[in-house]
Amino acid sequence: MSNPDGVEFSADGARVDRDWLWNELVAQTYWAKYRTRAMFDRQLDHAWRVVGAYRADDGAMIGFCRAFSDGAAMAYLADVYVARSERGREIGKGLLRAMIDEGPGRDFRWMLHTGDAHGLYEQFDFAVPDATFMERRPRLPHVRD
Repeated sequence: MSNPDGVEFSADGARVDRDWLWNELVAQTYWAKYRTRAMFDRQLDHAWRVVGAYRADDGAMIGFCRAFSDGAAMAYLADVYVARSERGREIGKGLLRAMIDEGPGRDFRWMLHTGDAHGLYEQFDFAVPDATFMERRPRLPHVRD
């Protein structure tokens, strides 16, 4: 599978445009609204792996995803995001391919929580969890309106 025209994918965390990403996630997503900037920065600082999508012509960030992992057998996929103006170009697929199929966690058990884009994740073999999966919901005293 080739990359979308004019898009580069990189796992270099130093390349992430944190200000752009913070503003996009807070303004455009349902899942990041509870985070403070300090939480966001800590999540990026401690991520096991990040992958960014960048315009080849000017290097501007247009997509992102991150994962945390034990580094041996399992990983959790988070913050998969593509700028609204860039959607429909298979950038999300490129992010997941770089993160999962081409990364060091290729054979891991991958997990995520999402309220949308199920069709995209199914292309990477994500499925509804079975009865062995349990979770404890977060306590969020710092939730913003």
